[in-house]
Amino acid sequence: MKLVHLFFLVLPLFIAAQQKPASKVKIKAVPVIKQQAVDGFTITGTVTGFADGTPVSFLNDQTGQPEKQATIQAGKFVIKGKMDQPGFKGLIFADAQPLIPLFLDNSNIKITGSKDALDKLVITGSPSHAEFTEYSEELKPYAKLFSADPETSFDSSAVSDVKKICVNFVKKYPASYVSPLAIVRLYQASGDGSAAEELYNLLPRAVQSSYLGTYANQQIQESKINPLGSVIGEFSQQDTSGKPLSISSFRGKYVLIDFWASWCRPCRMENPNVVAAYNKYKDKHFTILGVSLDQAKEAWLDAIQMDNLAWSHVSDLKGWRNAVAAQFKVTSIPQNLLIDPQGHIIGKNLRGEVLDKKLSSILK
Repeated sequence: MKLVHLFFLVLPLFIAAQQKPASKVKIKAVPVIKQQAVDGFTITGTVTGFADGTPVSFLNDQTGQPEKQATIQAGKFVIKGKMDQPGFKGLIFADAQPLIPLFLDNSNIKITGSKDALDKLVITGSPSHAEFTEYSEELKPYAKLFSADPETSFDSSAVSDVKKICVNFVKKYPASYVSPLAIVRLYQASGDGSAAEELYNLLPRAVQSSYLGTYANQQIQESKINPLGSVIGEFSQQDTSGKPLSISSFRGKYVLIDFWASWCRPCRMENPNVVAAYNKYKDKHFTILGVSLDQAKEAWLDAIQMDNLAWSHVSDLKGWRNAVAAQFKVTSIPQNLLIDPQGHIIGKNLRGEVLDKKLSSILK
């Protein structure tokens, strides 16, 4: 989908996941309604410092590669086209960074600036980009809240401020195609799926059906599966020696329930991060329980040894039909749930530095 490939402009990178072949998470469907393009857009640029013939490109929505739209002559260029709906475009000069985020709609747009200060280009004429700029400026003081830096501590006051900014923006601009971004940011910062859904319901159907709107809806629907704050249900499966091991036996500790499999390449790529977290926090009332979606016991045990996964593991060796995976509606891996000593879910799908950041905030 177009959105995902440009999300790095506004959201943290997503890691690959192994999907269940014959089953998908059920997402509330919203019919796609395209905004009718009337006149299309015209981008008139005056950007000094580049040699004549320098290409000006949009990044391809699918491949991420530059696609030339115009060339600079005497510091000027013109790009014309049509958008089915307002959305992100990545503008790039001379096929090199920095990438300029442009929330493009069918307007007459002017871009002015210089090669030496591309991060300070002035973009005018697009109502959507003006809204995006307004929202981005308000959120700028809270950039660390969305950082994967493990040294960044949790700040409840900042979360509250971000929620307020997002709510106010959506209520001010409910018909803006930027508003779904504010909803995603609200959920990303707070994990409050209910608040995100309330805002989503304020959007016109055309905005709900946009790329960002569809993604916001997906996040909302997924928040209803294993919601934060709920108490985890009891389960038990056989460990690597064939003995039953229950989740309740871990009460009193923070536990990361890690769904994975030996055949899952993204899982194996993520395992070094999980190992690092385990080694760093295992002496602070933290442990991991691996739930494998393997079918072959030998492959399962070999992967545990090869990847140095020195914690408890269980599996019924039924692959995607694993009973625990079914209990928690797991349809892609790697996936995980973090529970507190009382069994409450306090985190979901924490990977890489995000996992370290979460653990460092609760395990002092």
